[in-house]
Amino acid sequence: MKWFLFFVLAIGLGLCSSTVNSVSGYNYYRLPTALRPQKYYLRILTFLENPDDLRFAGTVKILIEALENTRNITLHSKNLTIDESQITLRQVSGEGRKDNCVSSTSVNPSQDYYILNTCEELLAGNVYKLSLPFSADLSRQLFGYYRSSYKDPVANVTRWLSSTQFEPAWARKAFPCFDEPSYKASFVVTLGYHKKLTALSNMPIKETKPHESLPNYVWSQFEESVPMSTYLVAYSVNDFANKPSTLPNGALFRTWARPNAIDQCDFAAEFGPRVLQYYEQFFGIKFPLPKIDQIAVPDFSAGAMENWGLVTYRESTLLFSEGHSSLADKQDLANVVAHELAHQWFGNLVTMKWWTDLWLNEGFATYVAGLGVHNIHPDWHSKDRGSLQSMMASFRLDSLVSSHPVSRPIQMVTEIEESFDAISYQKGSSVLRMMHLFMGEEAFRSGLKQYLQLYTYKNAEQDDLWVSLTQAAHRNGSLPRNYEIKTIMDSWTLQTGYPVVNVTRDYTAKSARLSQERYLRNTQIPRDQRVGCWWVPLSYTTEKEKDFSNTVPKAWMECSRNGESLPKTIYDLPGSDQWVIFNTQLSTPYKVNYDAQNWKLLIETLNSEDFESIHVINRAQLIDDILYFAWTGEQDYETALQVTNYLQRERDLLPWRAAFNNLKLLNRILRQTPNFGLFKSYMKKLLSPIYEHLNGMNDTFSSIQQQNEILLKTTVVDWACQYQVSDCVPRAQSYFRRWKSEANPDEKNPIPINFRSTVYCTAIRHGTDEDWDFLWTRYKKSNVGSEQQTILATLGCSREVWILQRYLEMAFNPKGGIRKQDSTLVFQAVASRQIGILLAKKYFMENVELIHKYYYPQTRTMSRLLKPFSEQVITTGDLNEFRTFTISSQKYLKGVRQAIQQTLETMLTNVQWKERNYQHFSRSIQQHLNNIPTSLEHLQKSTIKRNLNKLLVNI
Repeated sequence: MKWFLFFVLAIGLGLCSSTVNSVSGYNYYRLPTALRPQKYYLRILTFLENPDDLRFAGTVKILIEALENTRNITLHSKNLTIDESQITLRQVSGEGRKDNCVSSTSVNPSQDYYILNTCEELLAGNVYKLSLPFSADLSRQLFGYYRSSYKDPVANVTRWLSSTQFEPAWARKAFPCFDEPSYKASFVVTLGYHKKLTALSNMPIKETKPHESLPNYVWSQFEESVPMSTYLVAYSVNDFANKPSTLPNGALFRTWARPNAIDQCDFAAEFGPRVLQYYEQFFGIKFPLPKIDQIAVPDFSAGAMENWGLVTYRESTLLFSEGHSSLADKQDLANVVAHELAHQWFGNLVTMKWWTDLWLNEGFATYVAGLGVHNIHPDWHSKDRGSLQSMMASFRLDSLVSSHPVSRPIQMVTEIEESFDAISYQKGSSVLRMMHLFMGEEAFRSGLKQYLQLYTYKNAEQDDLWVSLTQAAHRNGSLPRNYEIKTIMDSWTLQTGYPVVNVTRDYTAKSARLSQERYLRNTQIPRDQRVGCWWVPLSYTTEKEKDFSNTVPKAWMECSRNGESLPKTIYDLPGSDQWVIFNTQLSTPYKVNYDAQNWKLLIETLNSEDFESIHVINRAQLIDDILYFAWTGEQDYETALQVTNYLQRERDLLPWRAAFNNLKLLNRILRQTPNFGLFKSYMKKLLSPIYEHLNGMNDTFSSIQQQNEILLKTTVVDWACQYQVSDCVPRAQSYFRRWKSEANPDEKNPIPINFRSTVYCTAIRHGTDEDWDFLWTRYKKSNVGSEQQTILATLGCSREVWILQRYLEMAFNPKGGIRKQDSTLVFQAVASRQIGILLAKKYFMENVELIHKYYYPQTRTMSRLLKPFSEQVITTGDLNEFRTFTISSQKYLKGVRQAIQQTLETMLTNVQWKERNYQHFSRSIQQHLNNIPTSLEHLQKSTIKRNLNKLLVNI
């Protein structure tokens, strides 16, 4: 008997079979196109009884159609032991019907190829059945077919389970397969397991029968699946309980969790079916499977995974406890569930041909999830908030030279993983929202339905979507006949970045000249190199109209055939006494910079009683835009601070979110400088009115009617405690002391749920070693995923060096009490704070080999450790030190090259800001602090005078 052991390591391939003749010369990153799988019969036996020997063994039989004549079968396999003596190959249809065989095999470790050379040529038109036996240990990493566990509190033992994570390219670690999204096939899965456990897969169980030789083991065969890509196959063996729901079409909907957490499934079990039903109506296509399960896995690397019919989640993204989870936790959970269920159409029913168009999956799921949540919980106002968050996240990353297009060429598995970022998700979502708004509801939905129907159970590219949407837009009359969706949208998806539209008004001619260029944070890039042209739908309104509800474009900025921006002038605008605002409700992902007079008019309105006459999203837009422009020098900080000054009146969440998003970055630079005291004083003045208005740390949540106000209060209190506003810190400490004094703190927590993150962090920051140990004990005893996440994040608030150092070491110690999935959270919790950043950076640089080994081979996880560095390195010396480190440590950082480039570029922009803006900003803050009452009074008098002049004109 000959066994072939695939240990595909970075250093090479260990071979132990005489049938393996060579390493294959075929090195193209895509599979050959001569063959296509039709159906997989996948049979896997999983052993979970012995914790020291958690493994699986199985056989895959693949029906393969030959599209061309060929003498080999090339598929994917990684880290699997294949018994080559048991491999069989025979023809099952077509002329001849004679047996075939495998004469030899070869491998390509760099592409994970396993190549079988056949005894007889495979002939086009014939179908063959290939049988491959395989086995492996259940992976200790959180991908492929892997192990997970939880502590049974009743029996006080560890319970083991198995789960899968195959996206983007890890089905090959579970069974040999054609592991590319375009190789769709149906799957018949049969799982063997101990009869005391439960087996789940994409489809319902068809039949269960005893194992032929293993006592107490059974085989469960699942119904044949619809055609799907390998990355969507899923299965799990566990001892979980479930909460059933039913869909109106009769399909079964179940939510699974470990038995001692089943009471936390209620919200997801109620919300999931409702959002699935909404999608059926929105897309006009029924959910095609007879059941759908969603399961909370204790160990899970991503947030969730949309496997067709068996959606997997982290516990913190599926389970909700009324007594332990905050409103933010609940809304985040709803958004994740809505995102994954949207994939059942965009991604599962219709799948991208190749990972180049990953954004078709993720951008759509992100955008449509916002619509789904809003439909079910309109009182949350999540659609506007989600749109703004998506826009701000993509603005930040896409203002780097080292960003990438939404639709990007992919040639390596590591590049696939790098694409799961804010560009594919948030920018993808933002450009879809733009298209939805300029096409209108009817044309947009009609085009989507046509696209989904055309490519059901198939694969598609973005151009296929553009064709369907163009036809719908022309039918509906929402797009001029000489405009094509492809022309417009390619400018947003095929080039990196986004534009700033410069609006220069001619107040005498009552017109405005518009120009565009790419916005970049790196100010070393000359203006003539900020190239790019975008088709920009131009919506706008005037101070008199205030028509913010109309997001339909009144005009377009167009591009020539060679990609140059065509000049654009807007006419019939008001005179010098009225402002104009472009991009109503931030309907398109671009920034707008105005001439000085228009900014002056906007500032006057913002700082008047009439500030709410500007739509709340546009108030957030003005804050975000002016702070970006001040950062890069297109505007000065005197102007920016006059804009943000109005926040003392603001009582809505979105403008504050925009402000905090920018002020956080300034804080992380300025707290390392002598003038941080000025910034603290400024922040106290800014925060005090809203803190007092919201009754500070008083538990008034039960009396608040608007969900957004609860989130606003939670956010404001968190910032107020950071800057020691009013009684925030002593009140937080008092709450924490009350909790510590409880006889049973794990059963009774007097801290208001929505304050807990702030209270924990504040108490730990100003507390003792005993406080830290108390909170750590609560983490170990907690049964709620979201609560565990909150505690882990706030334990990093300590200012004790030795505690933080110990915490860092615990994060990367398999016996440190922190799950691998949470190690990045712990590291970020330490590294994002003033004292922790120095320790975390030193720890990372000195232990990069250990960290690489901890995550290997899924080293892309290391990219999550870099963001805190990028935001807090502000000197040339520190930048050069980190750059030198990345060069000397290249072999450990290969999987995060893109993240390294973006980190170094962000550090450079911090250095540039400090050199260019630090003194100027400090003077502006000082002047602003001295003149706040005067400037407010001046603005109010100016506004009164302007309004009086308007009244006289009207008379």
